[in-house]
Amino acid sequence: MAEIQEVRQLPAEFIEAAGKTYAEKLMDVTGQPVDYSKIYGTQYVAPESALQQQAYGLAGGLGAYQPYLQAAQAATGPTAYQAYMSPYQQDVIGTALQEYDIQAQKGLMGIPQAAIAQGAFGGGREGVARAEYQSASDRNRAALQAQLLQQGFGQAQQLAANQFSQQMNLAQQAPTLLGQQIAGLSSLGSQQTAQAQSLLEAQKQLAYQQAYQPLQAAQTYGQGVMGLISGYPGQTQQTVAPSPSPLQTALGAGATLAGIYKALQPTQAPVFNFGKTT
Repeated sequence: MAEIQEVRQLPAEFIEAAGKTYAEKLMDVTGQPVDYSKIYGTQYVAPESALQQQAYGLAGGLGAYQPYLQAAQAATGPTAYQAYMSPYQQDVIGTALQEYDIQAQKGLMGIPQAAIAQGAFGGGREGVARAEYQSASDRNRAALQAQLLQQGFGQAQQLAANQFSQQMNLAQQAPTLLGQQIAGLSSLGSQQTAQAQSLLEAQKQLAYQQAYQPLQAAQTYGQGVMGLISGYPGQTQQTVAPSPSPLQTALGAGATLAGIYKALQPTQAPVFNFGKTT
């Protein structure tokens, strides 16, 4: 009989050694669990910056307009002008009227002199002239006093109106200015937070690379080994099995025939002898 031959295609010895090394490294790496708490978690989330916290603190002051509204309300109403009347107004009015009375008396003293010059001194015409002069003087005095009072009242009214306008402007400007300040702080704070988040993201990437570096290195090593296996010619190994001897062939044939004969024979029930033995 012909000899049996077995042919196998084997990689080069150094490639086979590299493959075994890769398998050992891969088993070693996959057997080590990754600690995900080092690459994921709140430690990589940037907190609020100090400027953002300051902006949040100022947000409570957006209602600072209320005192200005209250002050504006106090400057309205029919009696609001009284708070803005000059405390020296009565003194000014009294001094002006006193001076008026002095001048009026001087004019009254000229009436007798005019009557003497006209030859009517002590007569009825002098009395009429005095009465007319005094009446006109009293009217002028009352008009002067009314003018001074109206002037003071108008000034007080204007001051109250100015106060109302100023307080309303402040009520509008206060939240606007505060809002601008908050917006500025928030913008700068957001920039700081974004910068801090960028640094944390870089640290997270570094931690990720450190955690998966052994596995990635093993994968890269394995890709190199696979490239060598596919690109490097293998070695042919041939194994020859010896032919069986005549005795081995006969024994094998006998065993086969005996097995066939046994399979064809019917199965007989066993016979039991229950008699006594002589």
